Amino acid sequence: QLQLVESGGGLVQPGGSLRLSCTASRFILSYSTIGWVRQAPGKEREGVSCINSSGGTKNYADSVKGRFTISRDNVKSTVYLQMNSLKPEDTAVYYCAVDVENKCGDGSDYSQYDYWGQGTQVTVSS
Repeated sequence: QLQLVESGGGLVQPGGSLRLSCTASRFILSYSTIGWVRQAPGKEREGVSCINSSGGTKNYADSVKGRFTISRDNVKSTVYLQMNSLKPEDTAVYYCAVDVENKCGDGSDYSQYDYWGQGTQVTVSS
């Protein structure tokens, strides 16, 4: 019922940058926490970041702090993940996810999410 549309993935060299976008219905996005979760081949899923409905609370996994920035534009119904200084270990499928209860605590957690996007591939390789 709820469709999340992701874009921005691709292939970049180490040290490069990408910006991921996640778009959903304006109402759902405006009143929900949005998170990014990634899964690398052979590894468990890892919460990357989350942002609450107002944008006043943002949290990040320790592995991406200082390199990734999450933001949202509720008018455009879009959440962004700016990824800088990318490392090969950042290679993963990145999923946009929605928590309708608007909980954004530990950025590394993903158990609270209710809806998931299709995922977009990020590959960091020389």
